[in-house]
Amino acid sequence: MPRPIQAIIHPHALTHNLNIARQHMPDSRVFAVVKANAYGHGIERVYDAFKSADGFALLDLAEAQRIRALGWTGRILLLEGIFSFQDLYVCAEQDLSFSLHSHHQVAWLKQFDALGHHAVRFDVYLKMNSGMNRLGFTPEDYREIWQELIQLQCVGSITHMMHFSDADGERFGERGIDYQVTVFERTIEGLPGERSLCNSAAILRYSSNIHSDVIRSGIMLYGSSPDYPTHSIQDWNLKPTMSLRSEIIAIQTIKKGQSVGYGSQFIAPEDMQIGIVACGYADGYQRISPTGTPILVHSIRTQTLGRVSMDMLAVDLRKVESAHVGSEVVLWGYSSQGTVLAIDDVANSAGTVSYELMCGVTRRVQFSIDNNTF
Repeated sequence: MPRPIQAIIHPHALTHNLNIARQHMPDSRVFAVVKANAYGHGIERVYDAFKSADGFALLDLAEAQRIRALGWTGRILLLEGIFSFQDLYVCAEQDLSFSLHSHHQVAWLKQFDALGHHAVRFDVYLKMNSGMNRLGFTPEDYREIWQELIQLQCVGSITHMMHFSDADGERFGERGIDYQVTVFERTIEGLPGERSLCNSAAILRYSSNIHSDVIRSGIMLYGSSPDYPTHSIQDWNLKPTMSLRSEIIAIQTIKKGQSVGYGSQFIAPEDMQIGIVACGYADGYQRISPTGTPILVHSIRTQTLGRVSMDMLAVDLRKVESAHVGSEVVLWGYSSQGTVLAIDDVANSAGTVSYELMCGVTRRVQFSIDNNTF
């Protein structure tokens, strides 16, 4: 019998969340962001649920090739663009769009054009650094780069692109998009071409304020609120897409004053029962998750106790009188009865974000797909 921990993917929830993005910005084309192996869900596992998207966005060529192998013939966008001159040949072969954010990428594109590959017409996304200060051309350089690109025969279209740093909150006391939108609009004024601005937070919070021909829907697709704790997934009508479930493999009765786990981080305030769960940091559950991290046992919300071990953790059974060896434990997501433990609540307790939990599930955890709906 395999170890009881498993990650369950919920295709109905993936499709539901994609439709929420469409509802917020119905006049935009929705690209499903599937970078980092679809945020840990597995590209092959989410593909059918996302086939109604207008395109896919990701980082590396190998993942793009995996999507093509699944039968996708539509748009694919490389969010970080090309990493070498040779990547352009793969982009041409696989019909990939890509961002341009640096001078060396533009130099590669000019070199490609000079070699006479005039049958190729790349759709490029020219990225502006409007305040995020990671990737992109400064507003001062942006128009000059645009002028250089329109001279290249291998460039078929240029989409103006930027990324918000603070769409999930405020920036220096003002709305998190205001400064960057102002810079972006001022810089591209009078330039033809479509635009791509919105990430998940901007889609949900500012859809009535922004025109974006292409939106890049990421974390919201995977059942996490991009501006938690200001809004929960219930506020945005999002559904969990991954459930991490295990079972109780032992029950201990401990006395008041006894400790639990390495380092004796939890001391029992009274006589109590604890459950030992087959899940630890080697499965991807955060070791830094403190006592009090929410968890479900028999669909009842309780808490972790003490330090998370490599393969096990302890849970408080004082509120779960029906618990026994084999009882279902939900680390995040849906219980088999449909009770939800939002991944944002778990991540917040550990001092991190849902992205890290999703991407951190390790290879030893078995994945399955649940086509039921809740």
